[in-house]
Amino acid sequence: MQTVNLRQMRADDINAVMRVEQNVYDFPWTKGIFADCLRVGYDCWVVIKDQQIIGHGVLSVAVEESHILNLAVDHQHQGQGIGRHLLQHLMDVARVKSADVMLLEVRPSNKAAIHLYESSGFNEIGSRKAYYPAHSGKEDALVFACQL
Repeated sequence: MQTVNLRQMRADDINAVMRVEQNVYDFPWTKGIFADCLRVGYDCWVVIKDQQIIGHGVLSVAVEESHILNLAVDHQHQGQGIGRHLLQHLMDVARVKSADVMLLEVRPSNKAAIHLYESSGFNEIGSRKAYYPAHSGKEDALVFACQL
C-alpha cells in the first residue's frame, strides 16, 4: 500500500472531498450532506497522500451499532489497499466507541467494494429495494454486517 495518512475531516476539506466523491460516484453526495455529517458529529475521515485528499469515509456510531455511510477512494488510487486501510480504521473507531456490529449498504454492481467487504469479514444480511438512484430508475442495495 502507498504511504497515506488519515485524519478527521474538517469543513474546509469538503471541496476536495467533493472532487473525489464526484470522480468515484455517478450519484455523489452533495456538499450539504458532508457538512451535515460534520455538524451532527459523525466520524468523518479523509485519506491524504502527497498533501492531497484521495479518499474519505463517514461513520455513524450509536447504541453499540456502527454504520458506514460513505467510503470512497479516488479511482487512480484504487486497488492499492487504501480502501482496506480506511475500512479497518473505521472499524477500529467503531470498536473504541463500543460498537459491536458494523453495517453498510453497497450496490450489487459494485463488485470491487463487495470483494473488499467480504474479504474484511462482512456478510450479506439482506437488501433494500430501490435504495440507490440509477441511470434507469433505482438500484437495490445489499446490506452487509460484520461483528466487531
